Amino acid sequence: MTAEDSRRREGTAHLVDIEVDRASSVPLVRQLYLALRQGIVAGRMPPGARLPSTRAAARLWGMSRGLVTEAYETLMSEGYAVGRAGSGTYVSTDVPERARRSGGVGWNRPEPGRLLSRAARAATNPAPQFSEPPSQIPFVTGRTPPDAKTRAVLTRIAHRHLGALSDHYRDPQGEAVLREAVAAYLLAARGVRCTPDRIFITAGSQQAIDLAIRTLIDPGDFVAVEDPCYPPARLALTVHGAGLAPVPVDGDGLDVAALAALAVKPRAVYVTPSHQYPTGAVLSMARRLALLDWADATGAWVIEDDYDSEFRYDDRPLAALQGVDEHHCVIYAGTFSKALLPGLRLGYLVVPADLVPAFRVMRTLLDRFPAPFQQLVVADFLAEGHFSSHLRRLREAYRASRDVLVSLLRARLSDHLQVNSPHQGVHLLARPRAEHNDIVLAQAARRHGVAVLPISPMHVAPMPHHGLLLGFSGLTDAEADLGTRGLAAVFAHLKHR
Repeated sequence: MTAEDSRRREGTAHLVDIEVDRASSVPLVRQLYLALRQGIVAGRMPPGARLPSTRAAARLWGMSRGLVTEAYETLMSEGYAVGRAGSGTYVSTDVPERARRSGGVGWNRPEPGRLLSRAARAATNPAPQFSEPPSQIPFVTGRTPPDAKTRAVLTRIAHRHLGALSDHYRDPQGEAVLREAVAAYLLAARGVRCTPDRIFITAGSQQAIDLAIRTLIDPGDFVAVEDPCYPPARLALTVHGAGLAPVPVDGDGLDVAALAALAVKPRAVYVTPSHQYPTGAVLSMARRLALLDWADATGAWVIEDDYDSEFRYDDRPLAALQGVDEHHCVIYAGTFSKALLPGLRLGYLVVPADLVPAFRVMRTLLDRFPAPFQQLVVADFLAEGHFSSHLRRLREAYRASRDVLVSLLRARLSDHLQVNSPHQGVHLLARPRAEHNDIVLAQAARRHGVAVLPISPMHVAPMPHHGLLLGFSGLTDAEADLGTRGLAAVFAHLKHR
C-alpha cells in the first residue's frame, strides 16, 4: 500500500470526534477505547479505514501517545482493529456487532410507507420486475461503447478543462458554449428552430422530462401518453401526481384521432415521434401536423422526446416535431447518452422563449446548475467537428450489429419470433408468434444469461400486446451468437414443458 493509499484510507477516521471526560473516575484509556469501539461498531470508522497514527491521534484527541497505543492494542486484542507492520492500525473488516446491528430486526427496515412521500411510494410500488442486468449480457439496451478514436479525443479535450473543477456558481441553463454548439447541431441535424438562450442543459433526457413536468404540470392534471409508453417518463408523470390518459399507437405512431376523442382534457401529451418507444413506429407527417393543431386548439403542451434520432440507417429521418411547430407548444428533449456516453449525464431541453424565466427558476430549485466540466468537453467535441465523424462510425457499427442480430434471429427463432429490421434506433422489437407471456419469456431468458425487456408492462390500458426488446448497440458477433442460442433454448424448454 502506498503512502497516498494510507492517507486516503485514514481520512474518515480523522474526522470522528473523540470525547473524554477528564473529571470522570473512568480511566482515560478506557474512555478512549470505548469511544473508538463505538465509532467502529456504528460504522463511522468504516471497515479497512486506517486509524490515525499514535502521534497524530495524541495531537487530535489531546492525550499522550502511550494512552493511544494502549487503547489501540485493546482494540486489536478484541478484534476491532488489526495492525500491519510498517503501515499502521486499521479497522477490522469483520466486526460481529456491526453485522448483527445492520441485519437485525428493525435496523434499516422501515415499515411499509414509513417516512416515504406519496411520490416515493408510487415509484416503489409495484417494485421493479427486473434488476439492472450486467452491461455485458447480450441484448442489454442502452450500451454506448465509444471506439478508441473517440476515447482519445475526449481524453485530450478533457485535459484542457480540468480547471473547471473548481469554479464559481454557473448559469442554471448550462454553459453558453455548449448551448451554442447544441443549437447549431440541432438546427443542422434535426431541423430544431431555437437559439442558445432557449436551451437548458440537463443530466440526460430523464432530467429534461422531469424539469418539463415540474414546470408545466400540476398534480391532478391529465397527461396523454403513447400506449405502450417509455416507462421512466410514465413513472415520472405518475409520481408527480398526473393522471395518465393512454392513446393507442399503430404503424404511423400516436393515433391523433383517438387523442382528440379522449374523455378527459389533457394538459400535455408525451410523445416519441421519431422512433416510438418501444414499438419503433415513426409518427407520420400528417399526424404530426394534426397533433400540433390539436395542441393549439386545446392549449396543451407537447413534450417531444427525441432520444435516439441520430441513428437512422436506411434513409433520412423526418425532422423533429419541434421544427414544424408554428404554435410554439412543443417542449423538445434530447440526450447525448446514446450518441456519446451515458456517463457524461448530458441532455438538453428546448423551450419556447416565453417559458424560459419559469424554467430557469425551476431548474435553480432542482439542482442549481449543471456541472461545467463535462459540458466544456462536449462543447469542444461538437465545435471541432468530432461529433459528426464519431456518429458516422457509430452508425456503421450499429448497422452491422443490427444486421447480424436480425439474421441470427430469423435463422434460429423464426418459428417463435416475428422480427422486423428497424430503420432507426439501438434496439429492435420481437413479437412472439404464439400466445407467450413476454414477462415469463424475459424471466426465462435471464436464467439463460440473456437480457430482454418485456413490453406488456409498458402498456397503460388493459389488454396489452406482448413483445421483447433486444438492444444491439455495442453488440459483438459473439454476443449475438450466444444470445440467440440462449433465446432458442428458452423456447425449446417451453415447448417440452
